[in-house]
Amino acid sequence: MAAMSARTFNPDMKEICGRFMERWKCHKVAMTAVMRKPVVTANALLRDRRMWEDRAADPA
Repeated sequence: MAAMSARTFNPDMKEICGRFMERWKCHKVAMTAVMRKPVVTANALLRDRRMWEDRAADPA
């Protein structure tokens, strides 16, 4: 359920889902990619001992 909400409201996740849907046209593969992305990001942040920096907060 969280992946479905992220796909709908998070522009980065919407882009990831769109790319997978274009390539394979399989909803389950796209949703798995959306579910996996935050886990991979969190692991990378922990590995590098960094804090999350929200790109949307930066003035454009």
